[in-house]
Amino acid sequence: MKQSISQIKNSLKKKSISVEELHDEFFKKAKLNYNNAYNLITDKAQNKSLINESQKRYDNSNSLPLDGIPLGIKDLFCTKGVRTTASSKILSNFTPNYESFVTQQLLNNGSIFIGKNNCDEFAMGSSNETSHFGPVINPWKNKNEPNNNLVPGGSSGGSAAAVAEGSCVASMGTDTGGSIRQPASLCGIVGLKPTFGSCSRWGIVAFASSLDQAGPLTNCVEDAAHILNSINKYDFNDSTSSNHKRDDYVKDLNKKFEKKIKIGIPSDYLKDVSQDILNQIENAKKVLSQHDIEFIDVEFTTTEYALSTYYILAPAEASSNLARYDGIRYGVREKGENLDDIYLNSRTKGFGDEVKRRILIGAYVLSAGYYDAYYRQAQKVRRLIKNDFERILRDVDFILTPTTPNEAFKIGDKLDPISMYKNDIYTVPTSLAGLPGVSIPSGLSSNGLPLGIQFIGNYFQEKKLLQLAALAEKELAFNE
Repeated sequence: MKQSISQIKNSLKKKSISVEELHDEFFKKAKLNYNNAYNLITDKAQNKSLINESQKRYDNSNSLPLDGIPLGIKDLFCTKGVRTTASSKILSNFTPNYESFVTQQLLNNGSIFIGKNNCDEFAMGSSNETSHFGPVINPWKNKNEPNNNLVPGGSSGGSAAAVAEGSCVASMGTDTGGSIRQPASLCGIVGLKPTFGSCSRWGIVAFASSLDQAGPLTNCVEDAAHILNSINKYDFNDSTSSNHKRDDYVKDLNKKFEKKIKIGIPSDYLKDVSQDILNQIENAKKVLSQHDIEFIDVEFTTTEYALSTYYILAPAEASSNLARYDGIRYGVREKGENLDDIYLNSRTKGFGDEVKRRILIGAYVLSAGYYDAYYRQAQKVRRLIKNDFERILRDVDFILTPTTPNEAFKIGDKLDPISMYKNDIYTVPTSLAGLPGVSIPSGLSSNGLPLGIQFIGNYFQEKKLLQLAALAEKELAFNE
């Protein structure tokens, strides 16, 4: 049984284990990199001063909230003096001279980074198969096909696999259209996407600027609350950072709700799901109904348009954000007879197929002849999706859905881009609306693979959302 952050901290305070022993325990697992969850393992010598400083604070009884906790960091967060690649060839030689806002907050709270987690290239993917450094392998195995390697989900697949395999206590990921929640579901862990604007994007390699949001992948809901306490800060340097009042997400986590809670279950989300997933939803309803929680059938009017909207807007923003990687200002430079050749060759050889595909789609929908027909229309539909959520959240406190339409599948099974995009059908609408969502493990499929359910809350209501998730986690009692 994996220990929570609170349990680990108690052991450190009682001197049952030292910070160095704790670090070495996770470091040894990470070094094996059995599931290709890491692009880089931080050398122990680099962490030595952090380990010593953390131990001194424990010795002096003034430890920080995350003191000594070994974390994985998605290879999308810029880390000062540590290579940051976004799992792309074009950035394989990039070492930032600055720290992202989120990772700096984690360091300020005493955490120690084990390494940089593998991910889909530039966060573009749903299975972690688009990485330049090869696919990540899900630590779970199908009991009927134990010899087949399964995907961990994406794009934060390396982060999810690292937490699931026990090579870090928790990991930081990013969620653009489900990239935290979807791999959390497929790997049997907790994944939290905060409200857009809660956690700074400064220093995170950009995919789609109006959608990207940092969040934790953890073994339990309480750990997600601990991480969120550290990273949910206002940042003047990020124009999308919200300056709202923050809560203590750990305090009162297990407190009962003061009034009756209403949870909406959208019927349109359950039309084409497997019996395994329907069973998870029904079981969640059954156990939560014992806590004065009422379930209400609701229906969205915009769900069928969400994926097409997302795959117009996200590539459009990506094509703009990735224009800087040209082998001249940023990125690995390929040879050429002139600047145009260098630019063309560097981007052609530096980007993978999925990234090229999305750049081309984005450039197309932003072009003069198609901007109004595609991009502007997609922006209008995005507003309708947001309005749809707001309509339903006026009648209910939370929304309960499956996290994914299926369990983890074999690596190489879904090479068709369209079938891959459909994996995000239940997470993309929440991202388009900018709402917070959390995926928690809900049980196992008939193949012995983890499945997850997703709770969606109202804007900046992460405290209540985590309270509900903690209650559901306790009642569902998922054990590996």
